[in-house]
Amino acid sequence: MYEEAFFALLNALHNKYQCPNLALSGGCAMNSVANGKIFRNTDFDAVFIQSAAGDAGTALGAALEGMRPIVEMQFADFSSIALNQILNNAGTHYWRTNIPVPITVRLPSGGTKGSGPFHSQSMESLYAHYPGLIVMTPATVEDAYTMLIDAVAIDDPVVYCEHKYLYYHLKADSLPNDGMPVGRARIVRTGRDLTIVSYSAMLHESLSAAEQIAKEGFEIEVIDLRTVKPLDTATVLASVARTGRLLAVGESFPWGGVTAEVIARVSTEGFHLLDAAPARVNAKDTPIPYHPNLWSTHRPSAKLIATKARQLLRE
Repeated sequence: MYEEAFFALLNALHNKYQCPNLALSGGCAMNSVANGKIFRNTDFDAVFIQSAAGDAGTALGAALEGMRPIVEMQFADFSSIALNQILNNAGTHYWRTNIPVPITVRLPSGGTKGSGPFHSQSMESLYAHYPGLIVMTPATVEDAYTMLIDAVAIDDPVVYCEHKYLYYHLKADSLPNDGMPVGRARIVRTGRDLTIVSYSAMLHESLSAAEQIAKEGFEIEVIDLRTVKPLDTATVLASVARTGRLLAVGESFPWGGVTAEVIARVSTEGFHLLDAAPARVNAKDTPIPYHPNLWSTHRPSAKLIATKARQLLRE
């Protein structure tokens, strides 16, 4: 499962870095240790701080001392408390000093039923806005595993957005030895009539929408961005060149988000490829509601994506 991939990942990191240069911090990591889930029969050097800002600040110092810290925020929403440490300190440190800061910040992201506005937000657009950071958004068990290994190996600060809804909804028969390069998007479904660009949990909603529309005779190409910064513009443009239409899908709020960036790049670099105006689907521009029924209508669904895709196909 998606969650189990992380436990396997820790063992892989343990073998690769031989314990001493690996540190972890965060409330959920601490709980996992207490439950014996992660560190049983291992020798990890672990650092535990029960504070979002403290987590990030401690990780920054540990990285400067030669460690490769992994910070887990209990919820992505709470990382706003540590924006100064992540954005202003870690994100700019190499540019200011020529000294790398290889920290990985895990953000359990996105909404689940009943979680409300403080435990459901998708923060990838905010972090992608700032230079100096790599922002990963895995959508599969395989990517959850290989991309986190890659994140730890990268000398730049990495914000790793793992969607909570996927923890118990995805499975894989086995874990791969190698993954795709960081910054490379994956064409998950080939098509000829429309390109849907998505990432994280919205990949699965987009694939479901594509299957619905396939029954009507249309073939939709679906792209998983995998990382939103860097953004694989070349793969997106090549797909739009084949289909002539673009629909960008994300769970985050619409204003100034990843979907807006995708459309901006295609409109400026590939305007001549478009047969219709590009469109996007995002969560509603309101705080995320608690009630499960309201939450289900707040986030993009396969039905909503399919409806928007049909509108594009008619243009």
